[in-house]
Amino acid sequence: DQARLQEAEMDPDEDAGEQEIARGLASWYGQKFHGRRTASGERFDMNDLTAAHPNLPFGTRLTVHNPRNGRSVTVRVNDRGPHTGRRIIDLSRAAAKAIGLVGVGTGTVVLLRA
Repeated sequence: DQARLQEAEMDPDEDAGEQEIARGLASWYGQKFHGRRTASGERFDMNDLTAAHPNLPFGTRLTVHNPRNGRSVTVRVNDRGPHTGRRIIDLSRAAAKAIGLVGVGTGTVVLLRA
């Protein structure tokens, strides 16, 4: 099934000790919000490795894994969102670029507690 396929694509040594939180659709945000205040009160910097999550505490570090290409990035939650559809996380442009989502806009990811 799809979940097993995604698990098989992950390198078990790469994510050793990390706890899976969720799997689902990620998107990213950038220039339009650059410099604006986030829900945590800090200014959004699209070049930082940050993310918006609906309810994880600010400061939580997550590893975001793209099972399609095997790339991962560690981000810090500093905002609330996503505010649309069935997405589970919004990434900064830099984080999305690191895992290959900038060109496609959205993609399925696995969230792990870093």
